[in-house]
Amino acid sequence: MRYDAKGKWICPRPWCWERRCSWRPWSCWRWWPLAVLTRGSVRVLDWCNRKGKSAAGRLVQLTGKSPYRIHPKHLIDAPWHEWYMEHLLATHRVLDVGCGHGAHTLIAAQCVRAIVGVDQDAAQLRVAEKRARDEGIWNVQFLERDLTRSLPFLTGYFDVVLCLDVIEHIEDRQHLLREIHRVLTPTGQLFISAPNRATRWRQRLRDAGLFAFSDPDHRVEYSAEEFQAELQAAGFRAGRLSPVVYDTPLAGWIDAVGGVSLLAYAWLSRWKRMRAVREPGESTGFWCVARKSNIAPTGGIR
Repeated sequence: MRYDAKGKWICPRPWCWERRCSWRPWSCWRWWPLAVLTRGSVRVLDWCNRKGKSAAGRLVQLTGKSPYRIHPKHLIDAPWHEWYMEHLLATHRVLDVGCGHGAHTLIAAQCVRAIVGVDQDAAQLRVAEKRARDEGIWNVQFLERDLTRSLPFLTGYFDVVLCLDVIEHIEDRQHLLREIHRVLTPTGQLFISAPNRATRWRQRLRDAGLFAFSDPDHRVEYSAEEFQAELQAAGFRAGRLSPVVYDTPLAGWIDAVGGVSLLAYAWLSRWKRMRAVREPGESTGFWCVARKSNIAPTGGIR
């Protein structure tokens, strides 16, 4: 029998996904259909996955589920996507960095004192402003701002900063994190999420020599350790990392289903969520609540 450096048995089966499964046969057998895929098959599967994701927003609009192109996850009851709500208080002043069309901004506005959404996409901000007017939400403000520059707010002004699925799109991430650190009160909280690069499917893409990031616009994706190190370098103390949803090569197809049937999409989303809770290492990403530490900000991951 063969063991790795940590004493874990290395599976001899040639189709085993990681070659590091346990004694339970299904730990590796369940992955053999993906493990034996040729590079061409993986490429086709990845292409379908990415096209399905991009088609989901258009299908939502075409089928009349929303007047705007919006991901179907924002149209179903999925509390794991609005995990930050349980941490917000009516007295909080909140900043939503990279707010886009305001999906999270408008949800958070329902239970806080005031919220400001900042983004560099003027078209998305116009959609967010119209949605706020249509929904009668008046404690929200949207600003167009280049996120690579300094944030136009006083030091220590905000109680909470949301940075959800944003940090991976930024080239100079440490500058943005240091700016967030600056505008937070001493007891302020950063609610942040980022993509996970260490799932089996991402590794399968890398093994096939393909682009493995979940979005072509991503500048970086993290392992759990790298994400915590990034936050620590900017002067934050990260709390427990929590999973989001399961990273499956069929995610694009599931998103496309959401453009046609929200009921079916809700059921599939719950399956992805439950699978991620069982296997947190296979989550598409992770989120955490980070607080200011006593350590001064330093450099970061490049």
